Amino acid sequence: MFPESNKGLSYEDCKATADWLLAQTDMRPTVGIVCGSGLGGLADLLKDQVAFNYKDIPNFPQSTVHGHAGRLVFGTMKGKPCVCMQGRFHLYEGYPIQRITLPMRIFKLLGVQTVVITNAAGGLNQDFKVGDIMIIKDHINLPGFAGNNPLVGPNDERFGVRFPCMSDAYDRDLQQLAMEVGQELGYGDFLKEGVYCVLGGPSFETIAECRMLHMLGVDAVGMSTVHEVIVARHCGMRVFALSLITNLAVMDYDSEEKANHEEVLQTGKQRAEQMERLVSSVVNRIEPNNNYI
Repeated sequence: MFPESNKGLSYEDCKATADWLLAQTDMRPTVGIVCGSGLGGLADLLKDQVAFNYKDIPNFPQSTVHGHAGRLVFGTMKGKPCVCMQGRFHLYEGYPIQRITLPMRIFKLLGVQTVVITNAAGGLNQDFKVGDIMIIKDHINLPGFAGNNPLVGPNDERFGVRFPCMSDAYDRDLQQLAMEVGQELGYGDFLKEGVYCVLGGPSFETIAECRMLHMLGVDAVGMSTVHEVIVARHCGMRVFALSLITNLAVMDYDSEEKANHEEVLQTGKQRAEQMERLVSSVVNRIEPNNNYI
């Protein structure tokens, strides 16, 4: 059964979903977290949990990928009220791009100010190793070059402006904070920073594609995150994002290596605890940003 093919929902539809959720819980989250492939354990760190299956939430899409649980979990992390997506949506699942980014708009209407996004990615930077954690400092929206952008279509000023700036998509203060936290935790050897590129998937990249992306200055490649970041920034939320390098991109025609989803999930398990500790420590030190634009 294919996902529903209708486009993104109106402001009123998003507000109805947010209001439904707010009526089910007393939690008023200021931090929203998106869990990448194999990284759903982040939600398990939340205390005083109230969880909803995506299928039970009005207007919400459903996750169809192994490694994505499909639950929205409210709770506190280090005392801060949070909402966590255990499972996200991707272009390759057949959803319109406006639909896969719907949760970002709902986050905004729930009162979220800061979004923390994680993903599993392939490493293109030759200095990266499997298990490295990359703080995303910028992105390349390759599908966007062909007009596949989540903001295409009529703009509702209640969410944001028609032409949002993306030169500050990833909050530099939060990047610096994460670097400091990582050093304190002893993660200096495997905590990196770099540029992430999104592709449509679900097929992994060819050798020629990996070589091209490497020439463009891409450090890691994946099939998510960027569209969520664009919509989150459009809504005025600040963004911090991490990639777990779960495999190294193949750029040599003599290589016998092949990318596969099982490897992605396995690496997620091995490094999950450090990722969770890094995210929770960053969340603990996030300051309220009521004046943030």
